[in-house]
Amino acid sequence: MTSLQTLTGTPIGHPAVADGDPAKTVYDALMQPSEKLRQVDVTDFLQRELARADHANGEVPTTPEQLEGWIEQGVARVAEQYSAYLQERHAGGPRRFFSGRSHAMFFLQHVAPTKRVDGAWLYGLLPHWADYRFHGLIRTYLEELGDGDPALNHVALYQKLIADVDCDPGYSLADDYYVQGAIQLALGQHGAAFLPEVIGYNLGYEQLPLHLLITSFELNELGIDPHYFTLHVTIDNASTGHARKAAQSVLSLMPMGAERDEFYRRVVQGYKLNELGIGSTAVIQSFDLEQEVIAMLERKRSFGQHMHSDYCRLEGRTINQWLATPHQIPAFLEALLKKGWIKRDEDPANSRFWTLIDGAGAPMFGVFSGYEKQLLWDWIAGERVVEESATNAFRFQFRGKSSGALEVPTSLVQTDPDLQGLIRDLKHCAPGEKMSLLKDFMCPAMHATPAGLYATREFVKAMSENIKGLPA
Repeated sequence: MTSLQTLTGTPIGHPAVADGDPAKTVYDALMQPSEKLRQVDVTDFLQRELARADHANGEVPTTPEQLEGWIEQGVARVAEQYSAYLQERHAGGPRRFFSGRSHAMFFLQHVAPTKRVDGAWLYGLLPHWADYRFHGLIRTYLEELGDGDPALNHVALYQKLIADVDCDPGYSLADDYYVQGAIQLALGQHGAAFLPEVIGYNLGYEQLPLHLLITSFELNELGIDPHYFTLHVTIDNASTGHARKAAQSVLSLMPMGAERDEFYRRVVQGYKLNELGIGSTAVIQSFDLEQEVIAMLERKRSFGQHMHSDYCRLEGRTINQWLATPHQIPAFLEALLKKGWIKRDEDPANSRFWTLIDGAGAPMFGVFSGYEKQLLWDWIAGERVVEESATNAFRFQFRGKSSGALEVPTSLVQTDPDLQGLIRDLKHCAPGEKMSLLKDFMCPAMHATPAGLYATREFVKAMSENIKGLPA
């Protein structure tokens, strides 16, 4: 028996697929900070997803010793592809991913369930913080948390990005969009029993994909801060970053005895979990501007069907009458076009409809979110006007981000009960209980909060002191 067998849990074998909790149910339950609120069978969910992953493609080396060379080859391939993309753009080629800002905002919106749990799959490994074999994985998790710096915490960065461009959907997406996030949360919840799968998932997730580079480039071009994405380009590098640590962790935690082959088989299964759900490229390809405009107005229809005065009619019907019946939005838009209230393929400012929704004095000011207005703007403007509004693709528009203040303001302590409780408990807990207490505040649901950021900084400090041989 190897020393790692106590960490790998019971072998999973070949799980049978069965009906169970939808991904969003698992996702929502695991985003609750209290164990008592998690009324889902997380193990069953993971077993079902692993069974699905059996059918996924996963080009992983047959032996772990080949991993580092495989990673280097992958990075070289991505670099070559990105160079070709830049040459196309220099030659006047169009954007490959995003037709306009609304397309980019659609993407940000639909990958949000995954981005909001960035790094969650590694959370369950924190109890092994003193074991050098786990150092690479735990450092990866701590860096996902920005080492407690709010300006570097990945989830905080993404939340800020969504808020800045005002594209939080405010409604539930289809279940497939929660699959990756649910898998990450579930792996983080059961890191000990699913250790090989966690290692394998991490190996796949931390590789640098081409879509990350193109996304960063085109977001900047469209005036959307790409910092969250460019940060991943640098931190996931194959030289010293997360991609390298991922490969090294496979070797560090690989059993030396008869269990070695089975362990690596499960690592490969974990790697394949990355292929489930809807990936970034598929999200981008699924966007249809006109259909999104129609779907957005259909969602808002029920809220507005009794809110309009009967001052005007379109095609003999009041606005309330148009909105009272489902599935009438395409005909309603056609009526607006015939009436001249919308003039497509022109500056939207020339359309009466746009003047009703845009600007502080507009009659419908505040009715539409930033994303919803961008959908309408892009749809009215048409491709030519949208393209003319884009900036120089090769001019970076956003300055580098500085770290936030790490000292906790007294006013924040006074107004945040979680932070108050953590500081109080740290003063009274035994030295051997400190890391466990901090760990609870570093869970995916809490690490981006003031208490979670404080706990992360204290955890990093204690871990560093332990490495230096100082008392934690």
